[in-house]
Amino acid sequence: MRVGFYVDGFNLYYGAVAQLGSVPGWKWLDLRALARRYASWGGAVVDRVVYCTARVNDPSDPGQTQRQDFYLEALRRSGSVDTIEEGYYSSWAKESVMTVEPAGTRAPTVMLDPQGRLSWTPGLSVRRNNLGVLFATVRKREEKGSDVNVATHLLADVLQSRVDAAIVVSNDSDLGLPIQVARDHVPTGVINPGPRPLAGALKGQPTDGVGGHWWRRLRPVDLQQSQLPDPVAGISKPASW
Repeated sequence: MRVGFYVDGFNLYYGAVAQLGSVPGWKWLDLRALARRYASWGGAVVDRVVYCTARVNDPSDPGQTQRQDFYLEALRRSGSVDTIEEGYYSSWAKESVMTVEPAGTRAPTVMLDPQGRLSWTPGLSVRRNNLGVLFATVRKREEKGSDVNVATHLLADVLQSRVDAAIVVSNDSDLGLPIQVARDHVPTGVINPGPRPLAGALKGQPTDGVGGHWWRRLRPVDLQQSQLPDPVAGISKPASW
C-alpha cells in the first residue's frame, strides 16, 4: 500500500510549538520518519512526502530566514521529502488601535499598572490622536497558499492513483472538502498537530467512502524521535533547535 504524506508546514510548526513550547530537540524534523510512525495500514509504505510551506521574510528576525533555508535544504539532501511546495509569506508594518487591559491579563499590548497609569512594551511605536485614541505600529505576518497546495497535491495524487492511502497533517478547516473527497477514493488519516480540538470540518466516520480512515493527535514524542541526522550532507542543525 503506497501512502502519501501531506504536511501543512506552518500548521504543523505552530501546533508543535503549542504542545512543546521552547523545549529543544524537535525542529530538525525528518518528515519521512514521522510519516512511518503513523502509516498504520497493513502493508503500508510511505511513498510520497509533500511538504507545503512558505519562506519567511521577516526583517525583524533575519536569522529565522537562514534557519529555514538550512532546514529546507537538509530535507532535500536527506531524501526526507519528495516535494517542497512553496506558498508565500508577507510581513509588513501596520498601525492599529490599542486596547487597554488591566494588569495581569494575558499578554496585553497596553496595560494599566497598579496605580492606573498606562504602560506598554518598551520600543513600541505609539501615538495618540486628537481624540485621545492610542495607536501602535505593529508588524503583521501572514502565510498564504499552504492549505491550497496541500489540497492540490492530495487530490492530484489520489485521483491519478499515485497513492493507495493518504495522511494529512493539519487542523485547518479549509481542508475539509478535499479530505472528504479523498476519503471517497482511499483510506485517509488526519493528524491534528496541536492541542486544540480537531476542526469540525475535518471530522467524519471511519466507514465514509472507501473506509479505513482514522484521526489522531500528533504526539510530541514522535517529533522528538523523528529527527534528521546532524549534520545532513554538510548542513548542521541550528544551535537553538
